[in-house]
Amino acid sequence: MNGAFLDYYRCPDRFATFAFSGGLSEDSGYFRFGLDTICYGRSCSGRRARSSTDELHDVMQEIKVDGSTLQIPFSPSEVVANLRYERYAASSNGGGKQLSAAPALRKAYYKVRPILPLSLRKHFQRICLRDWEDIPFPHWPVDLSVEVVFEKLLALLLKLHGVDEIPFIWFWPDGFPSCAIMTHDVEGLHGSKFCSTLMDLDEAHGIKASFQLVPEGPYPVSSDFLGSIRDRGFEINVHDLNHDGLLFSDRELFLQRAERINRYAKELAAVGFRSAVLYRNLDWLEALDFSYDMSVPNVGHLEGQRGGCCSIMPFFIGKILELPLTTTQDYSLFHILGQYSLELWERQINLISKNNGLVSFIFHPDYLRETRAKDTYKALLAHLTELRSAGILWMTLPREVNQWWRQRSQMRLIRRGNRWEIEGAGKERARIAHARLEGNRVVYRLESPCPAGPANRPQLPHCCATSQ
Repeated sequence: MNGAFLDYYRCPDRFATFAFSGGLSEDSGYFRFGLDTICYGRSCSGRRARSSTDELHDVMQEIKVDGSTLQIPFSPSEVVANLRYERYAASSNGGGKQLSAAPALRKAYYKVRPILPLSLRKHFQRICLRDWEDIPFPHWPVDLSVEVVFEKLLALLLKLHGVDEIPFIWFWPDGFPSCAIMTHDVEGLHGSKFCSTLMDLDEAHGIKASFQLVPEGPYPVSSDFLGSIRDRGFEINVHDLNHDGLLFSDRELFLQRAERINRYAKELAAVGFRSAVLYRNLDWLEALDFSYDMSVPNVGHLEGQRGGCCSIMPFFIGKILELPLTTTQDYSLFHILGQYSLELWERQINLISKNNGLVSFIFHPDYLRETRAKDTYKALLAHLTELRSAGILWMTLPREVNQWWRQRSQMRLIRRGNRWEIEGAGKERARIAHARLEGNRVVYRLESPCPAGPANRPQLPHCCATSQ
């Protein structure tokens, strides 16, 4: 029950002294962990509701202290996995309609999609997604449920052990408060022809991105096209197989296509994957030979498949690292919400960065050719550049996040004399942080970098508040 907590913080095992306060129920359902945090799973007592909108039992009042052990009425690892893997959505259909809920309808839609004008596609999608504002859970526009569960447990452990601080390995390299990645999904022929212009826009702001290419799509994935992207320092990943929306519609079909997708991954030397339209089944991903995936939204209100992982941090799905999509897609903002301002994106960036998370974007070259969309994107790039210059964001490629998060997952804190030290590959970029309580609020303090560290290491604020 301690595994997910320890993996998240990379703190010494001796601080994570959890135990069950009783036997876990056979059924799973919704309950609260404090007034503001919704969980899904089994619990040791109380009622588990079938819907997040029901009156929910609060398990906080049932937490007990037994010497140096914190007895809690649920498994943190199970509850967090249920959120990350969207298992709660299976019980409630994600709180609303799903385009993916009717395979026959989805198959028919994607068969005619290439000949449908954008105006008709937008109209159809707006009808299907019209109830998005009525979905109570996950929380719009950013859901921090996983992070809040961990922070509440950390606060309880600080009180239990009677210590001023608990050390852990900071989330991002070089002490950066948060991270951001830009990704481009190339869907059609017009989008592929716009990639060079899009790279010009990115490079004008000193930003590199990953391009997700459809290997059996409507445009040629030639060696010249691949070289034009790689030679400029951008990354190439695989985007589904043929973008027909059916990859996860059937297990046997998925396995057949997974073999072809894996062959393309080797041919393209791609280590990352994203499915079409963010359709997904996380229990099937093990069949894909990728180092990381980018198919799970934080909040799926405006996606064809509702749900969301309720987290703003990378997390492992077996051997694959998930880099969740934590902001609204360009298509959804422009064509579903009908907005061309930065207001929503700025709000999401602010929430994620204040909580030390991963700010991840999807922009499609297919939809950025129009002047209003392009101007909005340029304004966002300028905003991200300002945040990077202020030391708020580590702006990098997805593959770099994957490499760092894998290194961090193998690091550990050891005690030498009167100080903590980090062991493991990549430790020269890692920083020790300390969590402490200010009232009932968890705040983080970063240790100053070692004098022998890189001279260009950013000097960043040493106190980072992370509660909602």
